Parts: sequence; C-alpha cells; structure tokens
Amino acid sequence: MMPKVLSESEIKQYIEEGYFYPVQIMSTDDMGALRKQLETFEGKQGHPIQGPQRTKAHLLFKWIDDLMRHPGLVDAVEDLIGPNILCWNTAFWIKEAQSPAYVGWHQDLQYWGLDNDELVSVWIALSPATAESGCMSVMPGSHKKLLAHKETYQEDNMLTRGQEIEIDNATTVAMPLQPGQASFHNVKSAHGSGPNNSTDRRIGLSMHYMPTHTNQLLSEWDSAALVRGEDSHHHFVHTPIPVRDFDPEAVSFHKRASDTLREIVYKDSQQTSKPTL
Repeated sequence: MMPKVLSESEIKQYIEEGYFYPVQIMSTDDMGALRKQLETFEGKQGHPIQGPQRTKAHLLFKWIDDLMRHPGLVDAVEDLIGPNILCWNTAFWIKEAQSPAYVGWHQDLQYWGLDNDELVSVWIALSPATAESGCMSVMPGSHKKLLAHKETYQEDNMLTRGQEIEIDNATTVAMPLQPGQASFHNVKSAHGSGPNNSTDRRIGLSMHYMPTHTNQLLSEWDSAALVRGEDSHHHFVHTPIPVRDFDPEAVSFHKRASDTLREIVYKDSQQTSKPTL
C-alpha cells in the first residue's frame, strides 16, 4: 500500500534511524490559535498547566482531542504503524522563558510498561522549539537496543525519576520545529532537551500512538483513545471523546486515567512527587 503522507525515504529514515522531522501538521496561524486557547485557560485559572493537567490532556481539552485525531497527523502515523491506531497519552511539555528545566536523555519504553517497540511518539510545537529554547534532540539508531539509565531525581529534570543516559561521544541530532510542525520518534529512541534560554515559552505537546495489538504489562487497567480503524484486542479501555473543554464525563475519566499513568511510570519507585512524565 502506498504511504499517505510520508515518502519512502522518510519512512526508511524512521525505520533505520528511529526518528523523522519535520512534518507540517497545520499552519503557524492555526497553531497560534490553539496556543491562544491554552494561554487563555491558563490566564483564567491563574497559573500555567501543571500536575495532572499535563497528561491525558485530550480528556480535558477538546481542542487537544481534535488535534490528536487530525487527519494529516494520523495519516503520517498510519504510514509507520498501520491503520488500527490507539493514542495512549497526550502530554504538555512546557518550559517557561529563561527556565533551567530540561529533559534528561532517556528511552520511553523502559518505564511505560508497553509490550512492544512499535509506538510512535509525536512531538508538536505550539511555540518555536529552537536550540535556544531547548528543542528536542535524538540519538540516531539508539532504538535498536536498550541503554542503561540512572535515576537522579534532579530537580530541574522534567522526567518522573530524573532519568539520565550517559551520552559521552554519542552522535546526537537536534530537531528544531516551528509552530504547526511535528517530529516523530520511536519509543526506544534516546532523546532529551536542554533548558529554555529564550524570551518566549517553549510549548510542546507529545502524543503517543500505538497499534491496537499493544498491551500494558504494568497495570491490569489502562486507557487509550481509538483514533483510527478497529480495536479487536481490547487491551485498553477507550477514552471518551469530550464534547467541550472540561466535559464532566471526560474529566471524571481523566482522574482514573491520569492516576493509573502515574502508578505505571512510578512502578517500583520510592518517590512520587515529580510531575507525571
């Protein structure tokens, strides 16, 4: 079957190197309108997105659920993993201007509890993600093996356990994005990002897509959104589609879904105080 969005060479790069960027999802202006929705909400609540609001965010904000199902985005995912697609999680990654916050080098598969390495992580820029603002970097080819992690619980590391992979002498590639663009990387690809030294917020959304045959090994109950095709496996409870922001049914579901996610990523950990994911 012919790819819908990605070229054969782009798919080959993803398979061989574990990543590809950029993919244009929507215009800068359209993404700017979504950023405005986010920041209008933050203004009303009096503080930035935080805590459980950061994860399973498609259950709280209808515009994120819509973006998660954007045909062009899901077409690109289908080119990589096939037509039956779940989205396991949607998560905000926000670094305020002049923030020392960073994301340590890590491989997601090591602590997400999923039973295969077919998951595709999509990182979408709502604001410019540049070298100065701390864009994501990836280690080409690192998806071919699991690498040793240290759990540092370092205060400025945005990861749950302050995960860190030693990358001395490793080849790394920065993936700068403009608003409306996205990068794609395999769940085993080592990646990380530096602090935001710019004068603007660095706002990103990650969306984690997987084939429906994927199973969760660390919890008897877990949830995911069916975004395309059929799910004949039923390993995950399907998340409701909100009819508006903070739809009561979806908010109620979000509590259990985000609590379960926290339990999964902290499995066998002694600390639970850092933000989820």
